[in-house]
Amino acid sequence: MKARSVVTLVGLAISFALPIFSQEKEGANPFLYRAILATPQLAQQLDPINSQWDEAFNRHDAVAVAAFYTAKAILVSPLGIFSGRDAIEKHFTDVLQRFNPSDQLGKISYVYAFGDDLCAIGGWTVTVNQATRPIQGGGLSDTCVYPCARYLEDSSASG
Repeated sequence: MKARSVVTLVGLAISFALPIFSQEKEGANPFLYRAILATPQLAQQLDPINSQWDEAFNRHDAVAVAAFYTAKAILVSPLGIFSGRDAIEKHFTDVLQRFNPSDQLGKISYVYAFGDDLCAIGGWTVTVNQATRPIQGGGLSDTCVYPCARYLEDSSASG
C-alpha cells in the first residue's frame, strides 16, 4: 500500500513540475518581428527584385515567375493555396492563360524583419485583358521574403 502512495506522490510531483519547466523565460518577446520603415535606401535595394518579377509576369513567363519562389514556398492567392515551386508555376501558367494580364507593377511600402528574412509589404496593380475590354485591378498588399542580413547592413550604413 505504501508503494502505491509513493508512486502516486511521485506522479503528482512530476505533473506539477512539468508545467513549470515549459513556461516561457522571463523577458520573452511575444512579437517575433519588428517593423522597419521602408527607407528609400532599403526600397531601392529591393525594388529591382520586384521589377524583375513584374517583367517576368508581364512577359507571361510562368517559369521565370516561379523561379522567384523557393522549392518549399507557399503562395496564397484568391484562386487557392499552392505549395512548392512546381505548383506555383502551374498556378501562374493558369493565371496568365486565363486572364491575359499586363502592366503588372508592384511597389514596397513597409518591410518587416522575421529572423533572417525580410517581408516586404506593399501594393500592386495589373490590367486584366478580357475579350470585351481591359479591366484594371490591384491589391492592397503584396508580400515577398528576402534574405535579411545583406539588406539591413547596407541600409543602416547608408541611412
